[in-house]
Amino acid sequence: MLNAVPERPLGIKEKEEIYQQITEYSDETTIIHSNQKVLYINQPGSEFFKADKDTLIGANIVDVFTDDYKEFIAKRIRTGMEDRTIGELVETTVKRFDGTQADVELYCYPVQYGETVAIQSTIRDITTQKKTERDLMQLKNEISTPIVPIIDGLAVLPLVGSVDGDRSHLLLDIIPQKIQGENLHCLIIDVSGIYNIDNVVAEFLYRIDHIMRLLGIKLIFTGIRPELALKAIEARVDFSQLTTMGTVKQALKRYLTAD
Repeated sequence: MLNAVPERPLGIKEKEEIYQQITEYSDETTIIHSNQKVLYINQPGSEFFKADKDTLIGANIVDVFTDDYKEFIAKRIRTGMEDRTIGELVETTVKRFDGTQADVELYCYPVQYGETVAIQSTIRDITTQKKTERDLMQLKNEISTPIVPIIDGLAVLPLVGSVDGDRSHLLLDIIPQKIQGENLHCLIIDVSGIYNIDNVVAEFLYRIDHIMRLLGIKLIFTGIRPELALKAIEARVDFSQLTTMGTVKQALKRYLTAD
């Protein structure tokens, strides 16, 4: 009976090559890195970042993220290396070597790469998905932001729902666009239907008033609740510069009387 030949243990280089072969089958960007240094990136990753592998291998993994996320990602990597724990899926933004940016989902977890304790980061491109979400949000806000003409030179804009940071920025863009060609002298903005009363809303009212003044349009705000005034004080927003009335009816009466 022939004696079985014992299997030869795999060498470090062989282990790394096997790992690389496995990741090459993935359609998603896969990066192996340790101490923030890229040890390996698969071909889909090279194509995604629009750079050859030689350029990417050896680079600092944190440098591919935009400035807003660098500190967060660096901390996340350190935690993974120290605790050897699997992190949650996060959304972030990365920079590609052609200067473009991409929205991505990032998932990091600890691995053994050859003899090296490392982190494997899997990146999924969600740029198209995020653009669709932003377009739908903008469309939703445009539809839910009707400017209602009352008489020549006067219109009413009722704001309903929640005004977070994203919607605030959209409204600051949409409202000036919507009034173009309306020949308005005065716009009544009723905020009684806004759900959230916080510093974001207070800052939004101050900024939209300033923008409309520059466009030569007077704003009258109605429906401001006492808690919003308190938030404005906390945020150091000067509401004394705003023209406010209790209700739309009172604002209309004041406008018509002034004429």
